[in-house]
This record gives sequence, structure tokens and C-alpha cells, in this order.
Amino acid sequence: MANDPIKQFKITDIFTIGGAGEGETGGFEIAFTNSALFMVITVVSISAFLILSTRGRGLVPGRLQLLSEMLYEFVANMVRSSAGTEGMKFFPFVFSLFMFVLVANLFGMVPYFFTVTSHIIVTFALAMLVISVVIIYGFMRNGLGFLKLFVPAGVPGYVLPIVIPIEIVSFLSRPISLSVRLFANMLAGHITLKVFAGFIVSLSSLGAVGVLGATLPFAMTVALTALEFLVSALQAYVFAVLTSMYLNDAIHPSH
Repeated sequence: MANDPIKQFKITDIFTIGGAGEGETGGFEIAFTNSALFMVITVVSISAFLILSTRGRGLVPGRLQLLSEMLYEFVANMVRSSAGTEGMKFFPFVFSLFMFVLVANLFGMVPYFFTVTSHIIVTFALAMLVISVVIIYGFMRNGLGFLKLFVPAGVPGYVLPIVIPIEIVSFLSRPISLSVRLFANMLAGHITLKVFAGFIVSLSSLGAVGVLGATLPFAMTVALTALEFLVSALQAYVFAVLTSMYLNDAIHPSH
């Protein structure tokens, strides 16, 4: 059980809040879990880094200020290229999502830390937040004109009864694909990494021959670790760039 690759994703209660020591309030249990703890740690870490790195705001930036400015420009260019200049009003939103997913993913690479983004409920909540912003702003800005998103320009009228349902289903599937992509990549990567790391421990207990046999799993573990760091950053980028593209649909619903 010590090498159980699924155990690392288990959500456990740190403490509960409620009356009579039962952890219940109004019939519901309110628990502060390890997942909630690492979400708080993620937000606090991001806030502390950005505040400390930009506090001086020197003309010649130091290393931390340079890193924060690079992150700023990276996300700003992403938003401009995906949603245009008008999309920059959503920069704080996209930047916050990008930093949260990136840091949460990287924290998950630290031994004994918890991978927040390996749970579908977390990634789905983020995806629903994105789609909710798209729908609300789309109707606020365009009114019923937002529905043009489901009517591609130049499509013959007799084809619209087929195309419109497809466009609607495609739009409704966005939060599912957005959340599952992030969740599945983090879950699968960490399971694979844990399995190969478990091979090293198991083979090493067999003596000299086992240690020799553990060389290949060790090499695979090192390679997978490097790959997981790349995937962690890549998934944050994909989540942010898709968010920018979806926001572009709210700004310019016409195809």
C-alpha cells in the first residue's frame, strides 16, 4: 500500500467546523481538506511572489521582477493574439487562471504535496467559471446577438437546422473538454510517475541484482519527472489560451 499510485490523490480532512464536535453546521459537514489547504497555499504563494517581486519596481529589474514581468508579457501577448486588444480587459482573469493552474501543477511535483488539479471537481469548477464569464459577458455586450455564435457566417439556410445543434453541443462541451484535459493529464502523469518510482523501491529490495534491474525504472522516473514539469507548464498555457479564445467568442460572436 505504501506504493499505491492512487493514494496520493486521496482527499483527507484536516479539521471540521460544526457544533458539538460533530463537524456539522445546518446539517452539512464543513471540512477543511488537504485539497483546500493546497489551494490556499497556491493563492498565497502567487500573491506573495507578485507583491515581493514588484514592490521595488526598479528601472533595471532584478531576477524576481524580471520573472514576474516575463509572466505578465507572456500572458498579455497570449490574450492579445487570441482575443484582440479589446480582450485585454480580461487580462487579470486570464492571468489569475494561468498562475493558479501553473503553480498548482508545479506544487504537485513536490514529494508529499497534493496535486489540486488532479481532481475533476477542481478543474470543472475552473472551466465552469470560464464558460459562465463568456456567457454573461457575451449577452451583456451583444444582447441576443451573442447567439450568432451558433450560426456560422456563409452557411446556407437549409443547412442551419443541422449546423446550429452541432454548434450548441460544441459550445456546451467546452467546460467538459477544458476540465477533463487538465485533470486527465495531471492524473495520468502522476500515476505513471508513481508506478515507475515504485518499481525502483521494489527491485532495490531484491539485492544487487534488483539494484541493477532498477536502473531502467530509475532512468524512466527521471525522464518522466522532466516530462511532468513540461506538462505542468504546458497545461497551464493550454488552459489559459483556450480561455482567451472562448472570451474572444464573447467579444466577437460572429464567425
